[in-house]
Amino acid sequence: MSKKPTSRQQDGVNKLWGGRFAGGPAEIMARINASIGFDQRLYAQDIAGSRAHCEMLIARGIISARDGAQILTGLDRILHEITEGKFTFSEALEDIHMNIEGRLAELIGPAAGRLHTARSRNDQVATSFRLWVRDAIDALRAALRDLQRALLIRANEHAATLMPGFTHLQSAQPVTFGHHLLAYVEMFGRDHARLTDARRRMNESPLGAAALAGTSFPIDRGMTAKALGFARPMRNSLDAVSDRDFALEFLSSCAIAATHLSRLAEEIVLWSSAQFGFITLTDAFSTGSSIMPQKRNPDAAELIRGKTGRVSGAFQALLMVMKGLPMTYSKDMQEDKEQVFDAADTMNLSIAAMTGMIRTMIIRNDAMLAAAGKGYSTATDLADWLVRELDIPFRQAHHITGEVVKRAEAKGASLDQLGLKELQAVEPRITEAARTVLSVQASVASRTSLGGTAPRRVRAAIAAARKVTG
Repeated sequence: MSKKPTSRQQDGVNKLWGGRFAGGPAEIMARINASIGFDQRLYAQDIAGSRAHCEMLIARGIISARDGAQILTGLDRILHEITEGKFTFSEALEDIHMNIEGRLAELIGPAAGRLHTARSRNDQVATSFRLWVRDAIDALRAALRDLQRALLIRANEHAATLMPGFTHLQSAQPVTFGHHLLAYVEMFGRDHARLTDARRRMNESPLGAAALAGTSFPIDRGMTAKALGFARPMRNSLDAVSDRDFALEFLSSCAIAATHLSRLAEEIVLWSSAQFGFITLTDAFSTGSSIMPQKRNPDAAELIRGKTGRVSGAFQALLMVMKGLPMTYSKDMQEDKEQVFDAADTMNLSIAAMTGMIRTMIIRNDAMLAAAGKGYSTATDLADWLVRELDIPFRQAHHITGEVVKRAEAKGASLDQLGLKELQAVEPRITEAARTVLSVQASVASRTSLGGTAPRRVRAAIAAARKVTG
């Protein structure tokens, strides 16, 4: 967008400040004070708020219908100019709100000055920012649903595909790959719910709180709240302009979701390594090496993992901005937006990349199956059999099974390769029936408790999740 000087820039003096200031700020003050370089992203929300405010002023008879019509026409033109890339943003006018007001004055003259009746930049900024965060939440919720649907497709394909389940990154018990993916469906579902809850709490309108104490004009805050899609006006004018807990809650929800993305990204990095070989990433989501021609690097997953720090850092940064502020507005709060903008951008990109990887990754069923039986992953099944069939206390069954594992290790055999005599050498009451539970297939099929990994449970869980995700 162009940077040509306009009549709104006169020797760096912001004419919208009024008569209190005779001269302009120092150059360094102008630079530190200006936010137009980043808050221009609020243009659509600012214009929407101004339109709602203007229509209310007309309805309440606070400004004339003629002036109001000029203001609304001018706002529509400004919106068109910005969306078409024809608007000139001026750093001298500090922020998006004063840039729009300055351009409105150029377009319609003195009537533009009536728009700010019964309004302050404090409630104007708070309203625009709430609207932007609300839109960002809606975008992230949709992206998370798309990721969940991608996971459900792959989970359904692999509802019976066997893989090792891990604790401490050590082989623990066999599970299905579909079951493993469903764990992330649940995590991202909670992320979606947190954003939904945050949206509900923040969906109150600050507009009409004015600078901090409300206004003496007979405004209708319910009318502006409804016009902007808010559930209600905020109940306290001081709170309306002074807090940013809605942005903090948004960033907190993003930080948790980013952590879930990072965990899945880490697993993709592991699974795609030669040492695991569980999956292969397509060319679309991997890169090569500048020196090693054989390499296929999981860069998309690594970058998602790395970007988690940016999102968590944004949350911490805004907490520090807000922690020591007295009521009501302080200029520190200008530092609220860049963190939120960056976190939203980072989350949208990370979710899109993760969704792409999940949709396109190639699953190596044979490699997963081979790994599922390693590390004596069916030992717990033998212990459970001893409890169930021989009425042995679990701690004793645990000890017996440990002795069986030791024998298998000494022979370099898996548990299901041990003969009945070898099992009875540890516990004479063991029968041939015990050997039927020692395969990974039998182990997985037996885990039929609610939330378990048995394929029929996995398919039922997929069906239930699809009712939620669509």
